[in-house]
Amino acid sequence: MKRLVFVFTLLWGLFFSLSAAEKVRVACVGNSITYGMKLANPAVESYPSQLQTLLGPDYEVGNFGKSGATLLYHGHRPYVQQEEYQDALRFKGDIVVIHLGINDTDPRNWPNYRDDFVHDYLALIDSFYEANPKARILLCRMTPIRHDHPRFASGTRDWHAEIQRAIETVAAIKGLQLIDLHEILYPYPHLFPDAVHPTKEGATRIAEAVFSAITGDYGGLQLPAIYSDNMVLQRNVPLTILGRTDARKTVEVRIGDQQQRVRAGWDGKWSVRLNPLDTGRVYTLTISSGDRQFVFRNILAGEVWLCSGQSNMEFRLRQDKEAETAISGSRDQIRLFNMQGRWATNNHAWPRTALDSVNRLEYYNDTRWEICNPETASRFSAVAYYFGKMLQDSLRVPIGLICNAVGGSPIEAWIDRQTLEENFPEILSNWTENDFIQDWVRGRALVNMGGEANAARHPYEPCYLFEAGILPLQHFPLRGVIWYQGESNAHNKDAYAKLFPLMVNSWRTFWGAPSLPVYYVQLSSLSRPSWPWFRDAQRQFLARVAHTGMVVSSDKGDSLDVHPTEKRPVGERLARWALNQTYHRDILPSGPLCRAAEVQADGSVLLSFDYAEGLRASDGQPLREFEVAEHDGLYFPATAEVEGENIRLRSSAVASPRYIRYGWRPYSRANLVNRDRLPASTFRIEVGR
Repeated sequence: MKRLVFVFTLLWGLFFSLSAAEKVRVACVGNSITYGMKLANPAVESYPSQLQTLLGPDYEVGNFGKSGATLLYHGHRPYVQQEEYQDALRFKGDIVVIHLGINDTDPRNWPNYRDDFVHDYLALIDSFYEANPKARILLCRMTPIRHDHPRFASGTRDWHAEIQRAIETVAAIKGLQLIDLHEILYPYPHLFPDAVHPTKEGATRIAEAVFSAITGDYGGLQLPAIYSDNMVLQRNVPLTILGRTDARKTVEVRIGDQQQRVRAGWDGKWSVRLNPLDTGRVYTLTISSGDRQFVFRNILAGEVWLCSGQSNMEFRLRQDKEAETAISGSRDQIRLFNMQGRWATNNHAWPRTALDSVNRLEYYNDTRWEICNPETASRFSAVAYYFGKMLQDSLRVPIGLICNAVGGSPIEAWIDRQTLEENFPEILSNWTENDFIQDWVRGRALVNMGGEANAARHPYEPCYLFEAGILPLQHFPLRGVIWYQGESNAHNKDAYAKLFPLMVNSWRTFWGAPSLPVYYVQLSSLSRPSWPWFRDAQRQFLARVAHTGMVVSSDKGDSLDVHPTEKRPVGERLARWALNQTYHRDILPSGPLCRAAEVQADGSVLLSFDYAEGLRASDGQPLREFEVAEHDGLYFPATAEVEGENIRLRSSAVASPRYIRYGWRPYSRANLVNRDRLPASTFRIEVGR
């Protein structure tokens, strides 16, 4: 009996040995992020442990992470000198996933030995091939390092980027698959509480990315959410259609007379470039891969504009002063993509479920393109609607309007993370206590988050709305942007003077369109003391930021209400800029814009203007709110008279005029207009400048 038991035990053990031998061995090589440092239970929560669960019993995953390890052989703790490295070699992985480089950003390492990095990485790879010549090796672009790392600005930020490029070089030399851990985690900074090490959720995202890279399973054919029936595709330009499917799968795209087939990369990403579409046809777009197919019908080719900003852009047509007239009738040639937040940023705490969704960048409701009719138009942006209607009336082509405005949002929320990290990192730090960010903005965000600054993310947080509201647009081709925002930054015109150009460049880079037009609305009149300075700062962007245009709205303001209800003139003034600058129509785009001031021999000041045809007072009264000052900056009222396309100012109280200003009131009743009754901008100018 004992002999039978012995034989049975021997055979059972042999069976399991053979079963184990048949398993695919996955060696996870790396540093503390691979090991699972800072996690409550690395044996269960680390990414290799979670990867084992995802891959199942046919795989054996080994965790060979070493905290503090460097890729560099001369680094302060070279991975190749650690016992974990020897264990990984003995494991003889059939698949080797390498995530190293984070610790090489240490000032002891990269400044001294950066020239060795590619050589050392190639040598490391070769050592795993020697251990198992048939090994499949995958390299990882490094996970992010957050902006509040203590050495971020002193070198880590820049060295991290250099190492990423070096890793890409190594992958290209060896022809190895690259897993982009940076892309999948970069929009989620809250998953790195100590700036380096991911939380359990962060480790989950890494495990899922590695699982997909190993298996090629990316969930089948997927498309950006902006694709739907009734959409408008930008006319007269080559169109990029993109998405994701399982690795190396073939994707077929058909629209009109065009048909293209493309093979997805190892990362599942694919894109095709279509020839420009003509207007005047109704298209069907069909995209298929494997057993999955998407068919989008009733598609038009026309002009696509993004309409963004804060509450005055979000302000709905049904709230408008002329709503009853404007809403009547349908306009099949105008299509609306109305991105609306799931939770209003009102003065109340959000439930936990809302905070969780916001953390996952799921702030916006699911959205589909809709045909413009009384129902859909009534809940769409009034400014955007009037803009699109005037374009459609003038151009006689389909118009697509994408609105993703969020009430109260500051401009920094709309800028991509890399841009702020490189150009304005101070605004990222402790944002709920940061004076660059308006008190009201910080206070309202804290209310929504239940008073806990670190409890969740928020739409007002720097970068958040870019990550939640711009990235999902997936480079959807645009003709241009209209922008109405600034109320939530008006406390600090100097910060905004940096932020607005950064946002414009951020979006132009994202869309790959260096000349993307951006037409924006200057803040209106309101009894807030900083607003004249802010309006003038906005005016100065016209000279500083190419391919922009500014709408003056001060004549349509309300002294007590930040949301004036007369939106038609604002939308139509935006359309004037587009018609003149983008579509080259003979139409005045703007009210008078002061160009120069010169003191005359008689002590008067002559002001010259752009867009000055037909200068006059809007109400038939004398021109008002012109002021002059000497070098002391003490202003006195000046009389103003029209002389052709110039204005002559006189003031008996000022002997040697040096500074001129106009409309310099929070709530302005200034009345200078041109022939098309377009108002002049608030301005402050120095003579001879």
